[in-house]
Amino acid sequence: MIPNLIVMLTNNDETVSNALEVFKSCADLPVKFWGFKDIGLPKTEMKSLVENMRSVGKETFLEIVSLSESECLDGAKLAVECGFDYLMGTVYFESVFLYLKKNRKAYFPFCGRIEGHPSILKGTPEEITEDAYVLQQKGVQGVDVLAYRHESDAEKVSELIVERLDIPVVIAGSISSFDRIDVMKRINPWAFTIGTAYFDKKFVKNGTFREQVIASYDYLQK
Repeated sequence: MIPNLIVMLTNNDETVSNALEVFKSCADLPVKFWGFKDIGLPKTEMKSLVENMRSVGKETFLEIVSLSESECLDGAKLAVECGFDYLMGTVYFESVFLYLKKNRKAYFPFCGRIEGHPSILKGTPEEITEDAYVLQQKGVQGVDVLAYRHESDAEKVSELIVERLDIPVVIAGSISSFDRIDVMKRINPWAFTIGTAYFDKKFVKNGTFREQVIASYDYLQK
């Protein structure tokens, strides 16, 4: 198996204002997983975007970067209201876990110690892996790992968590080159996200968003 690609309609940790237009330009592509952040669009537009994604068979991910319990719970309620399939991010809180469980939504919280915005992942690879394992024991459906936001050793963090856990692992953030896609193929998490790199045209010089997605997806399949 190869990792899944989650295309994020986000640039610098915010959903782009023309996300629906961008998605429609790529809706026919075989990439199944699509997502965006809770920041950048009004709720009505978020609902419309999710509806458009699901109408063509895509699975949808909302990533929350807030860290307080009240903000994380608000994010969970937003995910339910807009009809997302998965909620990624947030610091784990039992209140968020129970709410999402009640509403039959998959919960992939961050593991490790998250600080700041843009977020930084702190702790040793072993500490972060142990935290991820504890989250698995609590019953979450997966974990969101900000590996390339780690202070020193993104690849070791990724490797240890994928090896230790029996639930899906998503590597999120800063996968911005074919070399890093190679790393994902080697480590083989359940999925990884790409967002800003598409808008920065990292995969096809001067290419459209659609061309960026095609290039990265086709490379992943090789």
